Amino acid sequence: MNKNQPKVIPPDVNRILYVRNLPYKITSEEMYDIFGRYGGIRQIRLGDKNKTRGTAYVVYEDIIDAKNACEHLSGFHVRGRYLIVLYHKEKKKERKPIDVKRQKEINALRQKYGLNKK
Repeated sequence: MNKNQPKVIPPDVNRILYVRNLPYKITSEEMYDIFGRYGGIRQIRLGDKNKTRGTAYVVYEDIIDAKNACEHLSGFHVRGRYLIVLYHKEKKKERKPIDVKRQKEINALRQKYGLNKK
């Protein structure tokens, strides 16, 4: 690889990191100390409900900083726990079920044009 060529960033890499296995009593200040070593942070959101305790989202200003943090902090030991650091993935929108009337129309058109599934 030529030094002058730009590095290609994998498609799953983004500025938002999802962090699991955090100590329940970790503070925002501690999070900024740990994750701030890798670049400017826009926001940190710690889970505060029973279902989200021990998790956080860390949003970096720059995608390269997020990539470095993910690479270096995954497996990092904090208060007896090893961090799991992943890239945030948006949930795919669930397809809405087709209502009965619309499904009947589709079936009628399929039958009319001989497109029935076999």
